[in-house]
Amino acid sequence: MPLSKVELYAAIRHDARVEGLSSRALSAKYGVGRRTVAMALESVWPAARKQLPPRISRLDPFKATIDQILREDLDAPRKQRHTVKRVFDRLIDEHDARGVTFSMVRAYIFHRRPEIRVEEGRGPPQAFVPQTHRPGDEAEVDIHEAFLGLAVCLITHRHVQKLC
Repeated sequence: MPLSKVELYAAIRHDARVEGLSSRALSAKYGVGRRTVAMALESVWPAARKQLPPRISRLDPFKATIDQILREDLDAPRKQRHTVKRVFDRLIDEHDARGVTFSMVRAYIFHRRPEIRVEEGRGPPQAFVPQTHRPGDEAEVDIHEAFLGLAVCLITHRHVQKLC
């Protein structure tokens, strides 16, 4: 059995062309449907997977509120900032978010808090400093005594001795 879909398509096309197998025989041989056999005979490359639309979350109506709370916390003293528990409690009490769970809020805040800091210009700067080292410009040497044993000679960095 071929390992990838491309290899499967190639094997199906090969068997159809060389051995003259029918689509029914090809689908039975490779354990795939006749539609897959037809697509393999029609095109060399498998069709790309279609992207599913993003799923709607019960948290979606409250994301703007959470973002506003996190933005207000940027100016608040450290001890007065909202914890995830406090944000969750405010959503339940003030906005009647009954379908929202604590873990949903925690996961959203975990990813969103650093993004908001960057959006507001308070996060760590995203900088990249390229480093290029041309051969021979820089070198590092540790000084110590090293021995290299060859078939006939013993060489140190101070002198050469013959072992004959």
